[in-house]
Amino acid sequence: MLAAPPNVLVIAASDPTGGAGLQADILTLASLGCHPLSVLTAFTVQNTHGVEALHSLPAAELTAQARCVLADAPALAIKIGVVGSAANAQAIAELLAAHPQVPVVLDPVLASARGDALGDEGTLQALRSLLLPRATVATPNSIEARALGGAEGLLALGCRYVLVTGTHEPGDEVVNTLYGAGGVVREDRWPRLPGSYHGSGCTLASAIAARLAHGDAVPEAVRRAQDYTWCALKRGYRPGTGQHVPDRLHAR
Repeated sequence: MLAAPPNVLVIAASDPTGGAGLQADILTLASLGCHPLSVLTAFTVQNTHGVEALHSLPAAELTAQARCVLADAPALAIKIGVVGSAANAQAIAELLAAHPQVPVVLDPVLASARGDALGDEGTLQALRSLLLPRATVATPNSIEARALGGAEGLLALGCRYVLVTGTHEPGDEVVNTLYGAGGVVREDRWPRLPGSYHGSGCTLASAIAARLAHGDAVPEAVRRAQDYTWCALKRGYRPGTGQHVPDRLHAR
């Protein structure tokens, strides 16, 4: 019998388009040789043009999902996306406290690519006080990073590393910068691709979690995850009439 691939737990909201959220995480992890475990935080009403509604699950149901699956199938990494509510953030923080040895990749999603809010002020504050201090790597885009106090502020909260992505900044290149306690760890530049993409942040964060589960150190995990994500975006396609989605199976 072949050895099982490493388990990675995803805690995120569902996206019925398959472009982002839990579905995107599962595709990314599977394509990178991991077995995805999943815990649903919320479900969305959306299409490739934008998010119409977000409906959070009760925190008790989130906790029940996570405890049940982790009692049976331990995870080597955890990836967190949209948490849905401050109460859910509290439940996730308690889960992380029970598994302190597992690396955590936190994508602090505050809004959709169109700008649709995916959390209120209470959720934002819960991210700052409860989840960011427990993150091995946080992956905000530049807008999210500024809203959360910048890379230095995030590191001061307790994040070990912060990867600030530059897709929302001007220029012919996208500049992604990884910060650690000593300052800039690495800076990567990628040719800016045409079009608008749905789920690029989910893909990148899940790819980092996959590489950590395979045993990479954080700087190498970040480098390899960026390469995978850029290739997925380059091969992106439009399943509907709105945004492109990354081709997470581009290596097939």
